[in-house]
Amino acid sequence: MFLRGFPTLWASVTISSLGDGMRFVALPLLAAELTGDARMIALVALAGQLSSLLFALPAGAWADRLDRRRMLFWADAARTLVVGVLAAAVAAHAARIGWLVLAALLLGTGGVLYSAGWSGMVPTLVPPADRARANSRLQAGALVTDTLLGTPLGAVLFGLAAALPFAVDTLSFACAAGLVLLLQGDFRPGRAEPPGGAGPHAGAPGAAGAPAERPALRRQVAEALRWLRGRPVLFRLCLARGLTGGVSSGLIAVLVLYASRAQHLGPTGFALLVAAFAVGGLLGSVLTPRLLQHWGVRPTLTAGALGSAACALLLALAPTPAVAALAVAAYGVAEFAWYVGGLTLRQAQVPTHLLGRVTMAHQLVFDASGAVGAALAGLLAHAWGVRAPYFVGAALLLAVPLLLPAARREAQGWALAGH
Repeated sequence: MFLRGFPTLWASVTISSLGDGMRFVALPLLAAELTGDARMIALVALAGQLSSLLFALPAGAWADRLDRRRMLFWADAARTLVVGVLAAAVAAHAARIGWLVLAALLLGTGGVLYSAGWSGMVPTLVPPADRARANSRLQAGALVTDTLLGTPLGAVLFGLAAALPFAVDTLSFACAAGLVLLLQGDFRPGRAEPPGGAGPHAGAPGAAGAPAERPALRRQVAEALRWLRGRPVLFRLCLARGLTGGVSSGLIAVLVLYASRAQHLGPTGFALLVAAFAVGGLLGSVLTPRLLQHWGVRPTLTAGALGSAACALLLALAPTPAVAALAVAAYGVAEFAWYVGGLTLRQAQVPTHLLGRVTMAHQLVFDASGAVGAALAGLLAHAWGVRAPYFVGAALLLAVPLLLPAARREAQGWALAGH
């Protein structure tokens, strides 16, 4: 059973993701129009990725000391302003490549703050037994609007007028910010829950009486990292997620070359491969809550890792585009199971006043390993061909279950019943 505020949060996250999908394709297209310098075009992409590496941990700390509802509002309100200014500049033919770099950095930072806020709100709005289903719905909604709708829509609108995708992006962020304001209650960690709230707040700082003086941001981050290091299940899950994220990012980075050189597909064929991944993710949104309920977290994650390894190997050997598309779709199912399973476990095992920081520590490891994975995949494809990263990725994914502790004394660490 979802509480009254969850559909509003779902709508906000889903609409906000539409803007992310359109910007994903429109920003590099605009950069390519403004300059032929590949270094500057790459700098625009890098600026967006740097946001997570620079601000993930501070964003998690802010999510653990601020009202998360307000954090979501201001993140999307700021992105509304940034994209609105950019849309106006593009419409006036006044945009410059340096502005795109700055806009990518600011929008990426807003995205990091938004991610830090919404995942910590789920335990407040959803009872423990329904969190896997809630997380699946949130991720499925974001997947549809970001990948299946936002990306192609952004390309189509850009073809009509370069400013159009940024104008629609502005509206999407404004709507998402407005929806967040409709949520009722105080979403600060350790404070009173919203009416009918289900999140566990006991034991959080400031739960009774006036809140204690806030420690320095750096000390808050260090506190969360020490806490995470002392929980073997969550710590090793973080490492395992880094490995799966590095492999996934690497395989995605060379997918366009794989599509053209290994499967002899054009741009439309490549787009269909990307769509196959999204379709697999939607199937994963249906299957994952059931797998978590019947199998538990560790078996689900183990099956996801082994399934991803099998899919990577199938891609490396795929004789036809149809087989490749099937492998990509199945990979989407496994990747979705990994993300939702890990997120639901964190929401059950991490105290609410640490949830933002621990979540963003996982995100930082994922993003950093993703950057390394993309670079290594490019080197492998250059040296040994476009199928090589898929062979190596399959081998690495086979090692993931070894990182997941299975000792009986760690059984409680895999429970989804709360902390």
